[in-house]
Order: sequence, then C-alpha cells, then structure tokens
Amino acid sequence: MELPVAVLIHNEVLGIKGSRGDLLNISPLGYYEVNLKFGEKIHRVLLPIALTVVIGQEPEVAAAERIEIER
Repeated sequence: MELPVAVLIHNEVLGIKGSRGDLLNISPLGYYEVNLKFGEKIHRVLLPIALTVVIGQEPEVAAAERIEIER
C-alpha cells in the first residue's frame, strides 16, 4: 500500500465510526499516523493499532478482474 492513502477510520476510544481521513504512516511502535477532520480543521492524530480499524476508501480490484484468460 502506498502512503498517504484515503481511509475510513473506526476507533471506540474517540468515538470515531467510519470517519474519513488520510493514513500517513504506520509506525513500528504500534500506531497509525492519520490526518483527521475535527470540526472545520484537520488534525494529525496518532491512533493505537490495537484499538483502531482502518479501511481503504477505494475497493480493491478482485483477482479475477486482473487476470485475462484466453479462450
């Protein structure tokens, strides 16, 4: 996955349910670094990987759609 990437974020600690954000970095120290909109402003937020779900906004292309089969 190339970063930054647009994602949907779920985190119960902050009460975030499907908020749009940009994943900037995945730290080996155990957190996601994201830009997240709060009100009218965008803030850089560090979210613990263990308590956060990050879903790519763009769906992946299915393997069957990528492979061309000659008949």
